[in-house]
Amino acid sequence: MRYVFILIAIVGVVVSGLALEEHYREEGQAPCSINDRWDCGIVNKSEYAVIWKIPVAALGIAGYLLLGVLGGLRWYRLLTLACLGALAFSLYLTYIEARVLGVYCIYCVISLGLIVLMTLLAAISVAVFSRRARRTGTA
Repeated sequence: MRYVFILIAIVGVVVSGLALEEHYREEGQAPCSINDRWDCGIVNKSEYAVIWKIPVAALGIAGYLLLGVLGGLRWYRLLTLACLGALAFSLYLTYIEARVLGVYCIYCVISLGLIVLMTLLAAISVAVFSRRARRTGTA
């Protein structure tokens, strides 16, 4: 399971990297500008794309690196807690896209899907390994 978490984290770093690239793009149309409702440029250049002068996409890269390390070390309980925090933040950002900006970023939606998947897998891992530990008496 650890390699699944590492793989998801790598995909998350790539997606967050693409969003960060869009954040710093100065010219031309965003490659993910699909229509009025899907435009990464609008989302990644909005006032909500920065927290304490740090681009949210950079925080995403750091977050995915942390999740990958926790998953790689098989620290599933801590991974689950970190995933829940990341999920809450990702849902908040999705709310901002939907209700405030009225525009979605495909990179952000992919990231939300990755976080949901990682959260579910982490919670399942905790349940499975906790049950296995209780049966074998190694808890």
